[in-house]
Amino acid sequence: MKLPRDLSGEELVRSLRRHGYSVIRQTGSHIRLSSSIKGGEHHITVPAHKQLKIGTLAEILTNVAQYLEISRDALAQELFD
Repeated sequence: MKLPRDLSGEELVRSLRRHGYSVIRQTGSHIRLSSSIKGGEHHITVPAHKQLKIGTLAEILTNVAQYLEISRDALAQELFD
């Protein structure tokens, strides 16, 4: 699946909340999220930029998909469709 090119950090955070992530803090332009769905805690940092770079978005989605034990494409489809 082709990743969106105009996604903001805030939009990504809202989408990740549907998968059990919650904001634990924000320092400057970085938002820290945490999830404990799969037993252990998982933390990710999302830049609060108006438009995320495609490589940054891909890395965040890969990290979350590994934690949720699904493919990155499946995660992207759930988040953006």
